[in-house]
Amino acid sequence: MTKAVLLSGGMDSTCIAYWQRPAYAVTIDYGQRPAAGEVRAAKTVSDALGIEHVVIEANIASLGSGDLAGTPASESAPASEWWPYRNQFLVTVAAMKCHQLGITELMIGALRTDGFHVDGTPSFFAAINELIGQQEGALQVTTPAIHLTAGELVRISETPLEVLGWSLSCHISDIACGFCRGCRKHFEVMGEVFDLPH
Repeated sequence: MTKAVLLSGGMDSTCIAYWQRPAYAVTIDYGQRPAAGEVRAAKTVSDALGIEHVVIEANIASLGSGDLAGTPASESAPASEWWPYRNQFLVTVAAMKCHQLGITELMIGALRTDGFHVDGTPSFFAAINELIGQQEGALQVTTPAIHLTAGELVRISETPLEVLGWSLSCHISDIACGFCRGCRKHFEVMGEVFDLPH
């Protein structure tokens, strides 16, 4: 079985990459504001772990909303970074590349705490795995950390600080802004796990 991780370069997917050591890491530049930083972080993590890194460009910036798109949040948004149908799109695009590369399992870094987004729930990922599985290619979509919080994932994966230090969780810039929801979560988890000031 050949595995890949959808690697945004953020803390959660970085931990999945370290923990599971897939053959491939797939990063998608879909027109999000921090794309350059995400690609840079994902490449650095992949290189450090000896994972082949694949970057896909599929710009849908005109369809986005919220912090990641640099526009006002939608009235439907459960959080300021919400982008409609984003996870569905990202999994589908990554699945296309997985088929091309002969990958049979695509891992997503979703956590228990992502469940306030509908597209971060176990039922969403079960449904998209079933949908993808109905098509040719025998690809499975899995979420190895769906039952964990970010802090629990860092601890269970035993991802060291020197690897996590390369990750980027910012929602608005290719360099950590320090203030958005992504950066605040990053600092809080690092402080919790490694006893760093936050």
